[in-house]
Amino acid sequence: MLSYLLFLATAGEVEKTSTVTKLLQELRKLLSDFGVDLPLLLAQILCFSIVAILLWKFAFKPVLATMEERQRRIESGLKYAEETRAKLAQAQLESAAIIKQAQLEGAKFVEETRKIAKEFLDQQQKDATARGNELIAKAQQAIELEHKKMLEQARLEVARLVVITTQRVLAKELSDTERARYNEAATREITVI
Repeated sequence: MLSYLLFLATAGEVEKTSTVTKLLQELRKLLSDFGVDLPLLLAQILCFSIVAILLWKFAFKPVLATMEERQRRIESGLKYAEETRAKLAQAQLESAAIIKQAQLEGAKFVEETRKIAKEFLDQQQKDATARGNELIAKAQQAIELEHKKMLEQARLEVARLVVITTQRVLAKELSDTERARYNEAATREITVI
Protein backbone atom coordinates (compact mmCIF):
# COMPACT_ATOMS: atom_id res chain seq x y z
CA MET A 1 0.00 0.00 0.00
CA LEU A 2 2.86 2.32 0.76
CA SER A 3 4.35 1.76 -2.66
CA TYR A 4 1.00 2.58 -4.24
CA LEU A 5 0.86 5.90 -2.35
CA LEU A 6 4.43 6.72 -3.42
CA PHE A 7 3.51 6.00 -6.99
CA LEU A 8 0.48 8.36 -6.80
CA ALA A 9 2.58 11.11 -5.17
CA THR A 10 5.26 10.82 -7.86
CA ALA A 11 2.66 10.90 -10.60
CA GLY A 12 1.12 14.03 -9.05
CA GLU A 13 4.54 15.76 -8.94
CA VAL A 14 5.23 14.88 -12.57
CA GLU A 15 1.84 16.31 -13.53
CA LYS A 16 2.55 19.55 -11.59
CA THR A 17 6.02 19.88 -13.15
CA SER A 18 4.62 19.28 -16.59
CA THR A 19 1.92 21.94 -16.02
CA VAL A 20 4.52 24.51 -14.88
CA THR A 21 6.71 23.69 -17.88
CA LYS A 22 3.74 24.14 -20.21
CA LEU A 23 2.94 27.50 -18.66
CA LEU A 24 6.55 28.70 -19.03
CA GLN A 25 6.63 27.59 -22.66
CA GLU A 26 3.36 29.41 -23.37
CA LEU A 27 4.71 32.55 -21.65
CA ARG A 28 7.92 32.45 -23.74
CA LYS A 29 5.87 31.96 -26.89
CA LEU A 30 3.58 34.87 -25.98
CA LEU A 31 6.57 37.16 -25.29
CA SER A 32 8.26 36.19 -28.55
CA ASP A 33 4.96 36.74 -30.45
CA PHE A 34 4.90 40.33 -29.19
CA GLY A 35 8.61 40.81 -29.92
CA VAL A 36 9.69 41.15 -26.30
CA ASP A 37 13.27 40.16 -25.58
CA LEU A 38 13.34 39.22 -21.88
CA PRO A 39 17.06 39.99 -21.23
CA LEU A 40 16.73 43.34 -22.99
CA LEU A 41 13.56 44.12 -21.00
CA LEU A 42 15.32 43.32 -17.71
CA ALA A 43 18.31 45.50 -18.72
CA GLN A 44 15.97 48.39 -19.54
CA ILE A 45 14.15 48.00 -16.21
CA LEU A 46 17.51 48.03 -14.41
CA CYS A 47 18.70 51.16 -16.31
CA PHE A 48 15.40 52.94 -15.66
CA SER A 49 15.61 52.10 -11.95
CA ILE A 50 19.16 53.46 -11.72
CA VAL A 51 18.21 56.68 -13.54
CA ALA A 52 15.09 57.08 -11.38
CA ILE A 53 17.11 56.64 -8.17
CA LEU A 54 19.77 59.11 -9.32
CA LEU A 55 17.16 61.66 -10.35
CA TRP A 56 15.36 61.30 -7.03
CA LYS A 57 18.54 61.65 -5.00
CA PHE A 58 20.32 64.41 -6.93
CA ALA A 59 17.49 66.32 -8.66
CA PHE A 60 14.12 65.99 -6.96
CA LYS A 61 15.26 66.02 -3.32
CA PRO A 62 17.32 69.26 -3.62
CA VAL A 63 14.54 70.95 -5.59
CA LEU A 64 11.93 69.89 -3.04
CA ALA A 65 14.19 71.03 -0.18
CA THR A 66 14.66 74.41 -1.87
CA MET A 67 10.92 74.76 -2.40
CA GLU A 68 10.24 73.92 1.25
CA GLU A 69 12.84 76.45 2.39
CA ARG A 70 11.30 79.15 0.21
CA GLN A 71 7.86 78.27 1.54
CA ARG A 72 9.16 78.60 5.12
CA ARG A 73 10.71 81.99 4.29
CA ILE A 74 7.49 83.20 2.70
CA GLU A 75 5.49 82.07 5.73
CA SER A 76 8.00 83.74 8.02
CA GLY A 77 7.77 86.99 6.03
CA LEU A 78 3.97 86.89 6.12
CA LYS A 79 4.02 86.21 9.84
CA TYR A 80 6.41 89.12 10.41
CA ALA A 81 4.22 91.40 8.28
CA GLU A 82 1.18 90.36 10.30
CA GLU A 83 3.04 91.00 13.56
CA THR A 84 4.14 94.41 12.30
CA ARG A 85 0.58 95.18 11.26
CA ALA A 86 -0.61 94.17 14.74
CA LYS A 87 2.08 96.34 16.37
CA LEU A 88 1.06 99.27 14.19
CA ALA A 89 -2.58 98.80 15.15
CA GLN A 90 -1.55 98.56 18.81
CA ALA A 91 0.51 101.75 18.49
CA GLN A 92 -2.46 103.52 16.94
CA LEU A 93 -4.71 102.33 19.76
CA GLU A 94 -2.18 103.47 22.34
CA SER A 95 -1.83 106.89 20.70
CA ALA A 96 -5.62 107.21 20.60
CA ALA A 97 -5.77 106.28 24.30
CA ILE A 98 -3.05 108.84 25.10
CA ILE A 99 -4.94 111.51 23.17
CA LYS A 100 -8.16 110.57 24.96
CA GLN A 101 -6.37 110.72 28.30
CA ALA A 102 -4.91 114.12 27.41
CA GLN A 103 -8.36 115.34 26.47
CA LEU A 104 -9.77 114.07 29.77
CA GLU A 105 -6.94 115.70 31.70
CA GLY A 106 -7.45 118.89 29.72
CA ALA A 107 -11.17 118.79 30.41
CA LYS A 108 -10.43 118.15 34.08
CA PHE A 109 -7.99 121.03 34.08
CA VAL A 110 -10.58 123.27 32.41
CA GLU A 111 -13.17 122.20 34.96
CA GLU A 112 -10.85 122.98 37.84
CA THR A 113 -10.07 126.32 36.26
CA ARG A 114 -13.77 127.08 36.04
CA LYS A 115 -14.28 126.22 39.70
CA ILE A 116 -11.42 128.49 40.71
CA ALA A 117 -12.76 131.21 38.46
CA LYS A 118 -16.23 130.84 39.97
CA GLU A 119 -14.86 131.19 43.54
CA PHE A 120 -12.79 134.13 42.52
CA LEU A 121 -15.82 135.63 40.76
CA ASP A 122 -17.46 136.05 44.11
CA GLN A 123 -14.54 138.20 45.23
CA GLN A 124 -13.73 140.10 42.06
CA GLN A 125 -16.16 139.44 39.28
CA LYS A 126 -14.48 141.35 36.44
CA ASP A 127 -10.90 140.22 37.12
CA ALA A 128 -11.98 136.61 37.54
CA THR A 129 -13.73 136.54 34.15
CA ALA A 130 -10.66 137.86 32.36
CA ARG A 131 -8.28 135.52 34.18
CA GLY A 132 -10.58 132.52 33.66
CA ASN A 133 -10.66 133.14 29.93
CA GLU A 134 -6.86 133.36 29.91
CA LEU A 135 -6.55 130.03 31.72
CA ILE A 136 -8.99 128.36 29.35
CA ALA A 137 -7.04 129.61 26.35
CA LYS A 138 -3.78 128.38 27.85
CA ALA A 139 -5.31 124.99 28.63
CA GLN A 140 -6.57 124.64 25.07
CA GLN A 141 -3.16 125.61 23.71
CA ALA A 142 -1.53 123.09 26.05
CA ILE A 143 -3.96 120.40 24.87
CA GLU A 144 -3.31 121.32 21.24
CA LEU A 145 0.44 121.35 21.82
CA GLU A 146 0.28 117.98 23.61
CA HIS A 147 -1.91 116.62 20.80
CA LYS A 148 0.62 117.79 18.19
CA LYS A 149 3.48 116.27 20.18
CA MET A 150 1.71 112.93 20.43
CA LEU A 151 0.86 112.92 16.74
CA GLU A 152 4.49 113.72 15.90
CA GLN A 153 5.70 110.94 18.20
CA ALA A 154 3.22 108.52 16.61
CA ARG A 155 4.39 109.57 13.13
CA LEU A 156 8.03 109.06 14.07
CA GLU A 157 7.26 105.64 15.59
CA VAL A 158 5.31 104.56 12.49
CA ALA A 159 8.13 105.85 10.28
CA ARG A 160 10.64 103.89 12.36
CA LEU A 161 8.51 100.76 12.05
CA VAL A 162 8.22 101.29 8.29
CA VAL A 163 12.01 101.63 8.02
CA ILE A 164 12.58 98.51 10.12
CA THR A 165 10.02 96.59 8.07
CA THR A 166 11.54 97.83 4.82
CA GLN A 167 14.99 96.97 6.10
CA ARG A 168 13.94 93.43 6.97
CA VAL A 169 12.00 92.93 3.75
CA LEU A 170 14.93 94.17 1.70
CA ALA A 171 17.23 92.13 3.98
CA LYS A 172 19.96 94.76 4.05
CA GLU A 173 21.26 97.38 6.46
CA LEU A 174 20.22 100.91 5.54
CA SER A 175 22.62 103.82 5.67
CA ASP A 176 21.79 106.91 7.71
CA THR A 177 20.85 108.88 4.58
CA GLU A 178 18.56 106.11 3.33
CA ARG A 179 17.00 105.78 6.79
CA ALA A 180 16.43 109.56 6.95
CA ARG A 181 14.95 109.53 3.44
CA TYR A 182 12.56 106.67 4.34
CA ASN A 183 11.61 108.44 7.61
CA GLU A 184 10.83 111.67 5.75
CA ALA A 185 8.80 109.83 3.10
CA ALA A 186 6.83 107.90 5.73
CA THR A 187 6.25 111.10 7.75
CA ARG A 188 4.98 112.90 4.64
CA GLU A 189 2.61 110.05 3.86
CA ILE A 190 1.33 109.92 7.43
CA THR A 191 0.94 113.72 7.47
CA VAL A 192 -1.20 113.49 4.32
CA ILE A 193 -3.39 110.88 6.01
